[in-house]
Amino acid sequence: MLRSIADKLKDRQKVILVHGNADMDAIGSAYALKRAFPNADIYAPNSIDRISKVVVDKMDISILENCDLSKYEQVVVVDTSSPEQLELKDQAVPTDAIVIDHHMPTGKWEGRTFYCDDSKTSCCEIIKQMMDECGMPIERDVGMMLLGGMITDSGHFQFAKPDLLEAFSDIMRRCDIGMDEAFDLTNAPVSMSEKIAMLKAIERTKFDRVGNMIVATSYGGSFEASSCRAIMATGADVVFVGSQREDEFRISARATQDAVRRGIHLGDILKGIGTETMADGGGHGGAAGLSGIGDVEALLFICMKRTMEVFRDIKAKGLMENSED
Repeated sequence: MLRSIADKLKDRQKVILVHGNADMDAIGSAYALKRAFPNADIYAPNSIDRISKVVVDKMDISILENCDLSKYEQVVVVDTSSPEQLELKDQAVPTDAIVIDHHMPTGKWEGRTFYCDDSKTSCCEIIKQMMDECGMPIERDVGMMLLGGMITDSGHFQFAKPDLLEAFSDIMRRCDIGMDEAFDLTNAPVSMSEKIAMLKAIERTKFDRVGNMIVATSYGGSFEASSCRAIMATGADVVFVGSQREDEFRISARATQDAVRRGIHLGDILKGIGTETMADGGGHGGAAGLSGIGDVEALLFICMKRTMEVFRDIKAKGLMENSED
């Protein structure tokens, strides 16, 4: 199917869409497609995240902040599990759009050309696979961007699978890229506002536990993913951090690799909550998100309650120590 998609991308004026607050995997995938299939623009309807901004500046990549989709012959969406994640306000994704993703399918892309491989840790792996199947060379700048997406979406290899490591090493070898270069690309200094957001999130943390597994929730105004990692560093196994913007909420979730091995799958948890609350949820075992209309504190309570239920199932299967220390 990837070759069929590649045929549709040739010789057409394209726009490549990425989800709101687009991460490095989305931007790396979009850039590789743009270079592999010229005459394309990258459009981020609701901005890009901190690391992506640093990388875009380093690599001198142009990202559109406004765009009329009707002016393009082909619309492509990457690394986005549902239309809602694009956060398009006055436009809709056309029915002939092509969607390439690696998250658990939500069923919300029905009717469009949809390729999804949720066994992949990153979307960048799928783009590399497409280029390889079509016999396309990977230029050094493209290789750097693909590596950046693989690094960040694997949590700096904490969640990497053998396929990702093989793809990563193949690009390093073919493009003559050192590991230090790849890590330097996504290395971004932590701003004062991010430090304060993380400290406030830790201060507002609520937690509960079953046996020796802890779930924590918190809320703030920004940097939800960074706040998740900060709270995990204090000892939590699963963390949900949310933010509220008027009627809309957004929750980021992270879990340790040990929690995932025991049976935690944040994508499943948030997809289920999203279905029940008319919100948009999903993701991977160790990293997922939930967004929609509603009260973030109420949704965080549901996240904690649902995770505690999973903890009890894990304990019942004998996969948890009953520690009182």
